[in-house]
Amino acid sequence: MNDYRINNHYAKALLLLSIDMDVVDRVADDMRLVSAVCAENRELVVVFANPVVPLDRKLAIVNDLFASRVTDATLAFLLFVTRKKRSINLRGIADAYITMFRDYRGIVFSDLVTHQPIDDVARRMVTEMVAEYTGKTVELHDRTDSKMLGCFKLEFDNKMYDARIRTKIRRLRNQFARNDYESKL
Repeated sequence: MNDYRINNHYAKALLLLSIDMDVVDRVADDMRLVSAVCAENRELVVVFANPVVPLDRKLAIVNDLFASRVTDATLAFLLFVTRKKRSINLRGIADAYITMFRDYRGIVFSDLVTHQPIDDVARRMVTEMVAEYTGKTVELHDRTDSKMLGCFKLEFDNKMYDARIRTKIRRLRNQFARNDYESKL
């Protein structure tokens, strides 16, 4: 079974469990924490991937890292996943859960990249436009990229609005390369 399917199966089980226990939002926060911890700590991922490290050591690591920071349901789930020798999949399961949580709550994740940080008015305008287009609640993540001059790129719901100058120049270059303006004599 590939990692994608494993991650989705475990995430779906956790989502159903959290719905039954009425802790969906809290577990989503916990899964964001798990994903962030796994993303920031390469050594942790190496330890989880190493079959030589004993299972009780991996369980102790999970317990030490998350016992005081997550709900009891999340901790029990993380320990269960570790006992099933799937600790290497913790980040993937967490990311899959967050995606399923967004679908469950009707939230669309939107990524905005600009040259400079945007103010609250611009953030609100972008959020409202995406919400109007998708009909969902918007979770906007904005970041800056110093290489983008006077433009932006907005991604949401597997769609992208690309207003980068580089893209506009590439489109013009392609139009001129086709020679649409020359006579076909």
